[in-house]
Order: sequence, then C-alpha cells, then structure tokens
Amino acid sequence: MKKFLKNYRSTLILLFSVILGAVIGIIFKEKTAVLKPFGDVFLNLLLVSIVPLIFLTISTSIGKMESPKRIGKILASIIGVFLVTSLIACVVAFFVTKPINLVNVSDTDKIKSIFEVAEEAEKVDIMESTVNLLTVNDFSKLLSKSNIIALLVFSIIVGIAINMAKEKGEKFKEVLISANEVMQNIIKIIMYYAPIGLGCYFAYLIGTFGASIGAGFLKTFIIYTVVCVLFYFIFYTIYAFVAGGKKGVKVFWKNVFPSTVTSLATCSSAASIPVNVETAKRMGVPNDIAETTIPMGTSFHKDGSIIGSVFKIMFLVCLFGGNVSTFKILGVALLANLLITGVPIGGGTISEMMILSLMGYPFEALPILTMIATIIDPPATMLNVVGDSASAMMVTRIIEGKNWLKGEEKVKVKKEVVKKEAKVEKKVEKKTKALKPKTKKVATSTKKANTKKASAKTKKNTKKTK
Repeated sequence: MKKFLKNYRSTLILLFSVILGAVIGIIFKEKTAVLKPFGDVFLNLLLVSIVPLIFLTISTSIGKMESPKRIGKILASIIGVFLVTSLIACVVAFFVTKPINLVNVSDTDKIKSIFEVAEEAEKVDIMESTVNLLTVNDFSKLLSKSNIIALLVFSIIVGIAINMAKEKGEKFKEVLISANEVMQNIIKIIMYYAPIGLGCYFAYLIGTFGASIGAGFLKTFIIYTVVCVLFYFIFYTIYAFVAGGKKGVKVFWKNVFPSTVTSLATCSSAASIPVNVETAKRMGVPNDIAETTIPMGTSFHKDGSIIGSVFKIMFLVCLFGGNVSTFKILGVALLANLLITGVPIGGGTISEMMILSLMGYPFEALPILTMIATIIDPPATMLNVVGDSASAMMVTRIIEGKNWLKGEEKVKVKKEVVKKEAKVEKKVEKKTKALKPKTKKVATSTKKANTKKASAKTKKNTKKTK
C-alpha cells in the first residue's frame, strides 16, 4: 500500500483536485470565473517554460548520445517494427474514437471565443507551408511557442553539432546539461502548483461549459481503458504469434506479467527497463537484441501514448467542432510521439503542445490535454512497456529466423549448468567448513606442545642457576 501511494501520490492529488474543481464548478457555475486567474497562473508558467524545455532536453539528449555499436540489420529491423506497430496502434485508436463523441458541447461558438480560436487561414502552397513549419527567418522567432516545430528542428541540429564537435564541444555540452538540470527543477516547482492551478481551471471550465466536459473526461477514461485492455490481450497475442507461432504465444504470456505489473506500479517506462529486458531474455530474445530494443523502445516506441494522442485529438475535435481529415489526425498523432524522443521529463507536455500547434487549436487548451494525460497514464504506460517486449520478439524473428525460439532451450541449459555449478560450490563450502575445526585442533595441540617445551627449558635453566 505504501508503494502504491508513493508511485501514484502525484496522480491521486491531481485527480482529487480535478474532481474537487468539477464539484465546485457544478455547484457555483458561472461564479467560478473568479477562480480563472489562479488557473491562468499555472498555464502561463507552463507556457513560459516550454521553449527552454524543448531546446535543452532535446539538444542535450542528442549531444550525449555515443556512436551506437549495433549491426545495421538489427537497427533497421527495430525501426521497421516500431513504425508498423505504432501505425497499427494509431489506426485502431482512430476507428474506435471516430464514431464516438467523447464530449458533447452544444455551444461551440462560445468555447471558440473563450479559447480565442483563430479562423482558418487561406490555403497556402504545400512547400511554402512546410518551410514555414520547419524553419523561421529570425532567431528571435524560435523563442515563441508558436514555432515549436522549428524549435525542434533547431534543437536536433544543435545536438548533432555537439556530437560532431567531440572534445571541443564538451564545455558547451556541460553548460547545456547544467542548464537542463535547472530547467527540470523549474518544471518540478511549477508542478507543485499544478493541483491548485488545474483544480481552479477545471472548476472554471465546468462552471462555464457545464458538466458535459467532466462527463467527457470520464467517458474518455473508460473507453481508453477498455481499448488498452483489448489491445493488450488481442494485438500482443497476434504479435507473439507472428514472432514465434503457438510456442511464441505461450512464451510471451508465460513471462510478460512481471513487466505488466512493474509498469502499472511505477507508471514509468524508464523504471521498467531492467525488468523488461530480463523479461525479453526469458522469452528467448538474444541479449544484444533485448538490450537494444527495450531501451530504444522506451523513447521511440509508445503504443499507449500514440493511442492516447488520438484520444486527445478526437477530444479536441469534439470540443471545438470542425471537420478534420483522417490522414491529418493519424499524422499528427504519430508525429507528436515519434518526434518527441529521448526526452526524460516534459516530453508529454511537448507532445501536447505539438498537437495543439499542428491542429491549429489555442495553446490555452493545454490543461485539457494535461488532464487527459493524467487519467490515462497507468494503462498507457502498460502498453508502452509490454509493446517493447512484443517488438523484441518480432525483431528476433526477423534477425534469427523461424527457429529463434530454440535459443530459449539454450537459456534453460545454461540455467541448469549454473545450478549444477552452484551445487558444486556448496559442496566445496561444506568440505572447507568441515576441515576448519580440525585445523583448529591441530593448531591448539601444537600450541600446547610448544608451551610444554618452553616450560621444560625454563625448569632446566632454573636448576642450572641453582
């Protein structure tokens, strides 16, 4: 119980504040506008930290990367599996949410006016819009939250440049790493205010728009959880079968539960890496593939997060109205996750900002996505972690061929050898323990003999002196 409270403390506090805010909004309705400034303080602090957070986390994470010692075939297989499974997760989430209205709001114009949704701009040439999305013509524009994609590109280039500079870039890298550590602590300080800020903001939303938004969060959580459970049992069984047939399915479900429990208990993909690597090895995945696929998957492969991104996008589409193409929803969901890699803290916030930016929705709607991310965190983490185990099996199938599960038998043989060696060592220890008392007896007997000789000599010497 203590571990549960420790791991879920922040989530429970946020959920409590959101529920409390919803109750206040339902009771006081329009009067909750008084609380909006307290929510705006949290929102403004979060928005101010976005630009330095993106630059420092991405540039330092890429700058710290060492040259990977991986075979090209393994790396290509990992990337291919990650892309295919991520696309499958994205499509499944879309077809589940498409026929469902996650939130029913009748007064769409009122919402747009409060969130200051800009009118759609005139159609621009595709190449020109791509250039404007990826780059800016002034460095100062990189410091604006309106140009997040351009900031991402610049941050990646800086990280690569640090790597290219090698020893000469070490001092600059150390400065950025130090600044990044400070930035992470700033985010922690801001998040201490999150329960108050989100509670007040949610009270304002419910009081202004009615309980339909609150019901939307509950509906989103229920539907998302059901989708995750079905995805967990159905699709990962299919992946295991593709990787190793019926035997692969048996091996997968026999060993996957430690990773499942760890991910749900910690709500952290990074914290689940050691257990997940061991789980993959027990499934018969070779060491080099397991130790490469699982850590890479923690950053690059997130089935739960991608499904969550689709839910966030569809929630906003239902909230603000308007027709959005299928390809745009799928593309934004994939980009919002695949581009945010190697970001240890704040990656979720950056991803949500990208969703708002690419979809053209106001940044003031960020707390809505933060709330959704909070309530779906445990099942999302579970899919992120277990998906890496299933991916490791499929990568092994590509690299090792159909008969890769024979490696599991080798592992069993090695375990038996280790057990036999342990038994031999125990026998040796017992023998050495049995010999120790005898040596003590010999030592004591020699001591007694020496004392007798010494006493005899002293007697002779005393007689001579007399």
